[in-house]
Amino acid sequence: MKQPVIAIVGPTAVGKTSLSIEVAKAFNGEIISGDSMQVYKEMNIATAKVTDEEKAGIPHHLLDIKEPDQAYSVAEFQKHVQKLIIDIKERGNVPIIVGGTGLYIHAALFNYQFSEQKRDPVIQAKIEQEIEQKGIAEVYQRLKRMDPIHAEKIHPNNRRRLVRALEVLETTGQIQSQRQSAEPLASPYNPILLGLDMERSLLYQRINQRIDEMVRLGVVNEAQHFYQLGLKNAQSMKAIGYKEFIPYFEGEYDLETAIELLKRNSRRYAKRQYTWFKNKMQVNWYPITPEERAEVFKKIIKDLAGVLETI
Repeated sequence: MKQPVIAIVGPTAVGKTSLSIEVAKAFNGEIISGDSMQVYKEMNIATAKVTDEEKAGIPHHLLDIKEPDQAYSVAEFQKHVQKLIIDIKERGNVPIIVGGTGLYIHAALFNYQFSEQKRDPVIQAKIEQEIEQKGIAEVYQRLKRMDPIHAEKIHPNNRRRLVRALEVLETTGQIQSQRQSAEPLASPYNPILLGLDMERSLLYQRINQRIDEMVRLGVVNEAQHFYQLGLKNAQSMKAIGYKEFIPYFEGEYDLETAIELLKRNSRRYAKRQYTWFKNKMQVNWYPITPEERAEVFKKIIKDLAGVLETI
C-alpha cells in the first residue's frame, strides 16, 4: 500500500496556506513547504512565509533551513521530502506538501532521477563570459534553438539555470529534454493533488493587495538588508520580491517603479504557475473566491475524507 501524500498547489496569493492549516487540523497532518524560497532564514516578508500565529500549532517543515548565501536545488529538496514523508508516517500523521514551486513538488512526488553530471568550471566560465559579452537574452535564444522544450521551463532571466542547461548540453552532448523524457515518472506514493483556482482578474487584485501589505510590513528594508550584506548575486536574491529592489538601491529607478515591477512580475509568475500545474500534473481543481472560501474548504475536506477512506 503506497503512502498517501496530499499536495496543495496553485498560484501565489490564492489561499494555499490557509487551506493547508485546515486540512492538517482535519487529518492529523504535518506540512512540508513546497516553496523554493521559504527555505531561507530571515527571508520572510517577500516569500510570504507562514507566521508562527498562522501555523496554529501545526508542525511545518523545510522552512528556514538554509542561509541566504547558500544554494538550494530541486534534487536536495527531493531528498529532504522523501525523508520527511517517512518520518511523518512513522509518527502516524499525514504529509501535506504545500506550495507554488511546481518543479519541486513534481520532483518530490514522482520518481525523478537527477543527473550526477559534475560541474565543469571551464565550460561554466565560458558560458558566463558569453552572457557578459552578448547579453543573457541572446544566450537564452541559443538554448532555445538547441533545446526548445527545456528552454520553455527556464525563465529567460534565470542565469543560473541557463548556464547549467548549456553546461550539461556541452559536456554530455545530450539535450535536457531528451534526458528527462527517459526518466521514470511513476510515483512511489499515492499523491492526492488539490489545487485552488481563482478567476484571473480577482487573483491579480489579491496579488496587488498582498504586495501593498508586504511594503507596509517592511519588504523594502528586508531586501535592503540582504543587499547590504553583499548578497546581490546570491540565488536567494534572484527571487521575485528581492530582485526588483536591487536597481532601486543602485539608483536606476525610484521606489514606485520597483513596487510596480514587483506587482507585474508576481502576476506573470502566477500565470506561469497555473500553466505549469495544469500542463504537468493531474490536479483536482477547486474554484474559489474570498467570499466562498469557508464553503470551498469544507467541500475539499469532505472530498479528502472520502478519498482517504478508500486508501
